[in-house]
Amino acid sequence: MLSEEDESSLIVIVLDVNPSQRAIYADTKGYRHILECIIAFCNAHLVLKPDNHLALIACHSGSSEFIFSDKDSEVLPTGQNDGQYELLAHVERSARANLKNFILRTEPTAGDSLLAGSCAMALCYIHRIIREKSPTIKMNSRILVITGSGESVSQYMNYMNVFFTAHKENVIVDVLSMEHDLGLLQQGCDITGGLYLKIPQLQGLLQYLLWVFLPEPPLRKKLVLPPPVKVDYRAACFCHRTLIDVGYVCSVCLSVFCKFSPICTTCHALFKTPGPLPNKAKKKKHKGT
Repeated sequence: MLSEEDESSLIVIVLDVNPSQRAIYADTKGYRHILECIIAFCNAHLVLKPDNHLALIACHSGSSEFIFSDKDSEVLPTGQNDGQYELLAHVERSARANLKNFILRTEPTAGDSLLAGSCAMALCYIHRIIREKSPTIKMNSRILVITGSGESVSQYMNYMNVFFTAHKENVIVDVLSMEHDLGLLQQGCDITGGLYLKIPQLQGLLQYLLWVFLPEPPLRKKLVLPPPVKVDYRAACFCHRTLIDVGYVCSVCLSVFCKFSPICTTCHALFKTPGPLPNKAKKKKHKGT
């Protein structure tokens, strides 16, 4: 059996910095508070075990980019950390500088944040780290999405591909929503066995991060965590990108449509026009003698 020292944890944090988020950009203090809480959470994760790993991805409607990775960056001593551990100072310094450069360099466009693409980048990074690690070390890998944006139904297929790939690779997807109810991300948490939490107030962000998302998945069964939310498993139609209760499904490629179409717009399969439902024959009543 593997001992506790033979286990490590890898967290890839996906941070949504879309300027349309009211929770982040309502004022300057909100943005600074969120960034400080995330850096404190990252440092807490790294000091739990010496073999823990961390990566941060920032995204908005125009681009996604790694702003920190402990595997791809070298800690350089500066002698100006006032007694702070060099690795923790390096995380804070690199995350702040790279996030600022990312926001200033890539101007976001109007639209939904590229959360699905960022999660795909996180899966590729996790796969690389797992391949490079020693076979004697067990690694608990997870993705933590922190966002204040609304639902992005237009990325439905991208989300589903990411969620089922993460489930196959035993990668847990956790979501922290700062404002909206996110049905698609709730599905991802339920599929991968992760936690979904919509925080009631932004002032307690650090407490929620440390209490709910810092413990590793094997320890969560022993903790009293918020009860799971009721997951909305409605599918998004491929024609209008809206969530529907009842629709039409292509028998070839399983595309979902809200209205009947004789041709599937995804695989171009032809369907027969549904005819009228057959009437049930009425039973004749026998007259009594």
